[in-house]
Amino acid sequence: MKNINLIKKLKKRGLIKNITNEKKLIRKIKNENIKLYCGFDPTAESLHLGHLIPIICLKHFQKYGHIPVILIGGATSIIGDPTLKKKERKKLSKKQTNKYTKKIKIQINKILKDKTNNKNLNIINNYTWFKNTKILNFLIKIGKYFSINNMINKDFIKKRIKNIKHGISFSEFSYNLLQSYDFYKLNKKHNVILQIGGADQWGNMISGIELIKKINKKKTFALTVPLLTKSNGEKFGKSEKQNIWLDEKKTSPYKFYQFWMNINDKEIYNLLKIFTFMKISKIKLLIKKNKKHEKKNIVQSILAKKITTMIHGEKNTKIAENITKILFHKKIKNITKKNIEQLKQGGIPHIKIKNNENINLTEILIKIKLTTSKTQARKIIISNAIMINNKKQKNTEHIIDKSEKLFNKYTIIKKGKKKHFMITWQ
Repeated sequence: MKNINLIKKLKKRGLIKNITNEKKLIRKIKNENIKLYCGFDPTAESLHLGHLIPIICLKHFQKYGHIPVILIGGATSIIGDPTLKKKERKKLSKKQTNKYTKKIKIQINKILKDKTNNKNLNIINNYTWFKNTKILNFLIKIGKYFSINNMINKDFIKKRIKNIKHGISFSEFSYNLLQSYDFYKLNKKHNVILQIGGADQWGNMISGIELIKKINKKKTFALTVPLLTKSNGEKFGKSEKQNIWLDEKKTSPYKFYQFWMNINDKEIYNLLKIFTFMKISKIKLLIKKNKKHEKKNIVQSILAKKITTMIHGEKNTKIAENITKILFHKKIKNITKKNIEQLKQGGIPHIKIKNNENINLTEILIKIKLTTSKTQARKIIISNAIMINNKKQKNTEHIIDKSEKLFNKYTIIKKGKKKHFMITWQ
């Protein structure tokens, strides 16, 4: 599919933050299929939502015949990227990085693997060239091209140097050289000419371009995607709490699905452009129709279904949809044991209570930490805000009976429209 201005398309979708030598890159990808790469350090056992943006960007290139290369940082993960980090990462063993690498490969293959063309994706580990690299040879061959003056002027390096408590180690400081060397190796051995990464990687990417120009005498390019931030403005990071992970054991398909269902109407248009492959004209029409529709979350359900299917498959998506209907549309009698197990794994908070505990609804609200006082608990119940298995209960002294225990073991408490809690009776 040549003569397509893919860069223009990606810009319209909000998938490009910065780009080098844009006009030359446009001409290049219009006339030939290129190889491009994105790197992922296996510093955790799963990728998270923030990683999904560059992967989707790669998928757009792949769609038009370009070949994505995934670089797994088996070596660089041992050092740790200091970018946007306030202190040094916890060091990982080779055994840990190998374990994480296997899991990350599975996740990437699931999204990018083309079953009809095995050559349409290449996964490489930078440990293959760093494991036999001798320090003196590396410093003589590569180190001489890097200016300490330029390196210490990078914003994140300045901040760490000024941090008296943590500072920055020499190993972290050298990360810029290692990432640049990765691009150099991929260019030399595999003819990769474009690097894609998060906006926080811009400085490292430019260093790689300059290194290739000095040694290989070739023109290469860099493209950054916007960083995905949480509602509080923080960047999604593997070491941060409350992340949305791609591994279903860390974030259940139901919880993953619900994340998208709870997207604010103001953000939905941009997220549909970034995370789906729907035509922008269709997205605009969908948003327009949704404003006139009486039912809420129609657009959110489309977004949730498309992304959950891409990450967790159709089967898990249908389960997540079914649980959502059960919990939010008064069909609790249709819940299955499988649904409950998924909720326990990461869908909703749950507690265990002994069957012989003579505990009333007021005390239960305190036990599930919905409130800290009996007075407040009673007010919540009397205000008609509490439901037991989707049936409203206004009696503050109500004792949950056998008929309210699903499969003789589970009870679902709901407060308001969105808060759910599950009790497991023992």
